[in-house]
Amino acid sequence: MDIELSRSLRGAKQNIWQSFLAGTGLEADGNVDETVLVWDNDALIATGSRLGNLLKCIAVDPARQGEGLLAKVLTALRQSAFYDGHRRLFLYTKPINAPLFSDLLFYPVAQTGDVLLMEDKKNGIGDFITSLTSSLHSGTAGACVMNCDPFTLGHQYLIERAAKTCNHLYVFVLSEDKSCFRASDRLEMVRRGIAHLPNVTVLPTGPYLISSATFPTYFLKNRDQAECIHCQLDVEIFARYFAPAFGITRRYVGTEPLSAMTQQYNEVLKSSLPPLGIEVVEIPRLTMGETPISASAVREAYHEGDWNTVQSLVPTTTYEHLKKLQQEVIP
Repeated sequence: MDIELSRSLRGAKQNIWQSFLAGTGLEADGNVDETVLVWDNDALIATGSRLGNLLKCIAVDPARQGEGLLAKVLTALRQSAFYDGHRRLFLYTKPINAPLFSDLLFYPVAQTGDVLLMEDKKNGIGDFITSLTSSLHSGTAGACVMNCDPFTLGHQYLIERAAKTCNHLYVFVLSEDKSCFRASDRLEMVRRGIAHLPNVTVLPTGPYLISSATFPTYFLKNRDQAECIHCQLDVEIFARYFAPAFGITRRYVGTEPLSAMTQQYNEVLKSSLPPLGIEVVEIPRLTMGETPISASAVREAYHEGDWNTVQSLVPTTTYEHLKKLQQEVIP
């Protein structure tokens, strides 16, 4: 038995890997940093992949169950992740697989009928939430969850409107580094852009709330429902951990005339959160003329060097930060 670690699968090995996953009911997801392959002579009998600190595409030949192959795959992935600087690991799987991963020291975070999120630290999410509650404020609390890639006048307007209707507003900014701008830069732009609002606190989401762009779908039977399933998991995590810790009873979202996917997300929030005691308030998007202000328009202008357009769509604080970022990349 041989264990191989590959940073890039190509040719025959890639075909074998894809066929092996298909035979176990999984779709090959090529968006990975590395893949572990366990061979018995020329036969692939187990595999697993990793993207950053997220494990995915883990499968064992059904005929070889009970031989400790899953443990071998996870051990290899843990070692490579540690070597790359990752100290926490996460995985998404089918709820039915919970016992398999629990036996190998992965712990459930949240689940829906279709997906289970697990991490390799017991009560990791509880410890993370506790680390944020030093920013806890009394009174009626509301929340926004945003990516802010980058922070626009539209984001600022939504936060200002929301802050007027609750004692304190928590703005959670997605921490994943899969956007155009780094998480640290997005967090800084938001904090600078709302510094004039005394009842607003900006906090990171950590690894627990992710965008639809990075939500894995390779194990879902109906991938057309991926966005809905992703949102349901977000609802579970937000309502179970974030909301009670901060006393949040209201979540604010902006209307979404441009993206059908985001509008679907809003609809799931509006149907799922109120039964859990969290009101959803939809605030009309800020427009320039008849066009809604969007982060995608800012990114396009930024990459084209159209600074006049950028300046018209973002707060001064964001504009200054983006200019600073541009200067950092100019040799």
